Amino acid sequence: MKKLGLLGYPLGHSFSKKYYLDKFLNENIKDIDYDLYPIPSIEELTSLYTEDERFYGFNVTIPYKQEVIKLLNDISEEAKEIGAVNCITIKRKAGIPFLKGYNTDAYGFEVSLKPLLKKQHKQALILGNGGAAKAVSYTLKKLGIPFKIISRSKQNGDLTYADLNKEVITNHQVIINCSPVGTFPNVDESPTIPYEGIGEQHLLYDLIYNPEETAFLKEGRKRNAVIKNGYEMLVKQADKNWDIWNETV
Repeated sequence: MKKLGLLGYPLGHSFSKKYYLDKFLNENIKDIDYDLYPIPSIEELTSLYTEDERFYGFNVTIPYKQEVIKLLNDISEEAKEIGAVNCITIKRKAGIPFLKGYNTDAYGFEVSLKPLLKKQHKQALILGNGGAAKAVSYTLKKLGIPFKIISRSKQNGDLTYADLNKEVITNHQVIINCSPVGTFPNVDESPTIPYEGIGEQHLLYDLIYNPEETAFLKEGRKRNAVIKNGYEMLVKQADKNWDIWNETV
């Protein structure tokens, strides 16, 4: 039986495990398993695939999307530019494993964002500066949308949350939450921004998918903005992972 899995620490509820196991069941895909591997150190990845040669791929989540790169033999061009990996393939030649990293977060974000873009969406704000924000930044560059990164510290972004005012919000018609603020169970929390600057010309995108409508998105809906959560992005990147794993076996 072939094996796939998700690396991270800690790992609680997993979209990936349910998604792939449902896929295997619904599409009658046999002799393959997907499980969670909450490893306290990324170095433990090596023992996983060396001790069990049935592994041929992994997903990677927090906190290892950047740290895992040092353990790989190669990374794709988009992963190199983004500086983060969320998908790994393992190929073996003469018993020697070869690991390559990819970033499918960018693909998932782009495919889910593009249908929502209108002519007024000329500038963006990215809330947060972690691995997910790197994939979003890469995509916005690719789409030709100028952006600013908002962080708690000026050292980690273009602006701090304290720098934001109504005018800045009004002039940036796409606002993407890449921070974990508002994730279940903290559903009443939202990024600290001047929501009064948001109107019907805005697009608010939250990478969070649980809850389905975060407090951030509720603020946008109250002001007639277009809103989108991160569920479709997850589905699209998951499908892309599957294609990559099975194209390279």
